[in-house]
Amino acid sequence: MSIKDYCFDGSRRFQIKDFPTDAGAEKTRKAELVAKTQENIQKAALLQEKLYAAGEEGLVIAIQARDAAGKDSLIKKVFSGLNPAALEVHSFKAPNSTELSHDYLWRIHQALPARGKIGLFNRSQYEDVLVVKVHHMEEGYTLASRCLTEDFYEKRYTQLCNWENYLYENGYRMVKIFLNVSKEMQRKRFLERIERDEKHWKLSTADMKERAAWDDYDKAYEECINATGTAHAPWFVLPADTKWYTRYLMSQILVDTLEEMDPKYPPLDPEEAARIPQVMEQLEGN
Repeated sequence: MSIKDYCFDGSRRFQIKDFPTDAGAEKTRKAELVAKTQENIQKAALLQEKLYAAGEEGLVIAIQARDAAGKDSLIKKVFSGLNPAALEVHSFKAPNSTELSHDYLWRIHQALPARGKIGLFNRSQYEDVLVVKVHHMEEGYTLASRCLTEDFYEKRYTQLCNWENYLYENGYRMVKIFLNVSKEMQRKRFLERIERDEKHWKLSTADMKERAAWDDYDKAYEECINATGTAHAPWFVLPADTKWYTRYLMSQILVDTLEEMDPKYPPLDPEEAARIPQVMEQLEGN
């Protein structure tokens, strides 16, 4: 499969049951693709330097997934080779009382990176149409009754698309990633967290209870991706059972996106250029 096969930009429908969760036939190319991942990381670092120098566009990568799909390790392995000065990582937990007293995009908008930087969202604005929807949390919100209509989530899908288009028109690109882990692989990773001391810090019985809502999350992800995948802010559904393959795909998406943005080093300022002969004379004299 090519990267385009994992992309949902509104031009076709996404059905989770038809989508792979592992590398499939690509397993035979492991050595090649692991090497390609490292090449991509190096290429991305060079493109990031140009993006940072130009300061014209920002890139936001929003990563959504079920628990134990590998969000943290993906960020660590793919993005650790980039310049940390031009990279911002935000992890969105359950909103606190202050955040809940504002509109749901309030805390997200504050986390946007400055243009020239890459922002990584570990969970994102999409929590508000996924976990909130699955558990009907909107029923407990302090909101005017006119806001809590039957088309509550349809309106949110529209709001998200409009917000992402607003960002695009103001110098930001957004790429949305769904790490598609299988129920069996999640089970194995949960057991690993129980059995291995160094994994205990990741252990959460609350996460494990979410498995009971697996089918509801399937439906929520399908509806969300089909409603909010656009040309300017596409979704990429990546198989998450085979971590090296997920990392390869993420590295390729990162490179492809930065190449499409085509950042360039800014030209030398004319006033600075005029001073160069004088500075050169001083440097050569000392």
